[in-house]
Order: sequence, then C-alpha cells, then structure tokens
Amino acid sequence: MSLRLTGTFRDALAAASRPLVGMWACTGSPVLAEVDAGSGLDWLLIDGEHGPNTLESILVQLQVVAAYPISPLVRVPWNEPVFIKQVLDIGAQNLIVPMISSADEAAAAVAATRYPPAGFRGVGSALARSARWNRVDGYLGDGSSHVSLTVQIENAAGVDAAAAIAAVDGVDQVFVGPSDLAASMGLLGQQTHPEVVDAVHRTFAAVHGAGKKVGVNAFDPAAAEAYLQAGADFIAVGADVAMLARAAEGLAARFIPAADRTERASY
Repeated sequence: MSLRLTGTFRDALAAASRPLVGMWACTGSPVLAEVDAGSGLDWLLIDGEHGPNTLESILVQLQVVAAYPISPLVRVPWNEPVFIKQVLDIGAQNLIVPMISSADEAAAAVAATRYPPAGFRGVGSALARSARWNRVDGYLGDGSSHVSLTVQIENAAGVDAAAAIAAVDGVDQVFVGPSDLAASMGLLGQQTHPEVVDAVHRTFAAVHGAGKKVGVNAFDPAAAEAYLQAGADFIAVGADVAMLARAAEGLAARFIPAADRTERASY
C-alpha cells in the first residue's frame, strides 16, 4: 500500500497569488482546532510554545484539521532537536521554530529536521505517523521534501542577522514576532512602536533579499493591513483564545451593567 502526503506550507506559499492569512490555535482543544480549521483561513498555527499543548493534543489536532483545506503549522517550544523529532514523527509537516537569532541556530533547526547525512533526525519511520508507518514510499530518501521549516525572528539580534538566517539552506520561510522583538528593544508591549515596525520592515527586506518568503504576527487589524502593504507573504491575524476572550467580554458589556461587571471582577 502506498500513500501520498499533503503538500507543505512551502508549497502553498509558492503557489499562492496573494498573502496567506492565518490564525493561532492556542487552547489544546481538538474541538476548537476543528472550528478554527473550518474558518476559511489559509493556515493554522498549533502553538506548542505558549499554548497548553502536549504531543498527544498536537497529534489529535493534526488529525482533525487534516479534514479541512487549511495548512496546519506546529510551533515547537524551543529549538530543541528531541521535541522537533517527536513533533515530526507524529506527522507535523510544517514547523515553526521560535527565537532564532543567528544563522548557526537556524542551521541547527534545519539539521534537526533532516535524516543523516544532511542532519541528525532520528530514524523511526516504521513507528511513526510521519511516514504513515512506512506506507509512504521513499519517505526516508526524500523526507525533507515533506517538511517545511519556518524560523521565527523575535529579537534585535535576529533582525541584525536576518539575511544570514534566511540564506541558510533548508530554511523555507521566516516569521517575525513583534511582541518579543519589542521586548528585546526595551519596548515591552509596544508592538506597533515605530522602531519595532521599522525593525520588522528591515527583516522583510533582508529575507526577501535572500529569496525567501517572510511573514509576521499582527493581531491588530491596522498593523496587519500595513504589513500586508509592506510585502508580508503570510500573516497571522488572530488567536482563538483572544477572539473568545474579547467576544465574551462583549457579551458581558452588552447584557450586564458596568457596575456589576466591576464588582464581579473584584471577586
């Protein structure tokens, strides 16, 4: 029996005629991940860095999201080869590795996704969903073609090294995180500060100069629209937890007097 895997996020970006728009799935809930997946957006980030996700919950979310025409990306908590190996083995084809600050760190992330001799990913295709338990012909020989790697630049050092990071063979895309970037610049919580925006734009230029695609996280609609105008190839415009929080607050604001809401909040 021979199976084929779906295309990667790299393939989706290469075929796209417009920027690809996505959101974060942060709850660890497969039900909410499926709700997100049916939204009509282009891609969905299952977050293992800040969300309460385990290997088991990521696996189930990948399984439910597979029924929908959306690209699932999994963000690992750190540039750690053991976790990268495990996430690949449960079938994640599209990885985001956070906090990449240098070309050497980017190269280490690439090596963790590649079988020897190109890297040091452990060989377990017969045991793993990644190769559908050896039902995908030739997986060991062309495993890298089934994996799309996005590295995330989130600090000033990464911005300075953006061209070198993007030039690393095996880095497919670069994703900019303005929140941590702002913090690294002494501007905590000021993602839309002009200096932060300028750093994002400089990263765009450096990554495009290396011939790679670049994306950004921008939950503020005005910031998102501006980054799209500035050339973002992909963008995250919301997170399910944030959307739920704001919607719930909106219901409270509409139906509960302000004084009662204040009193409840003090409990």
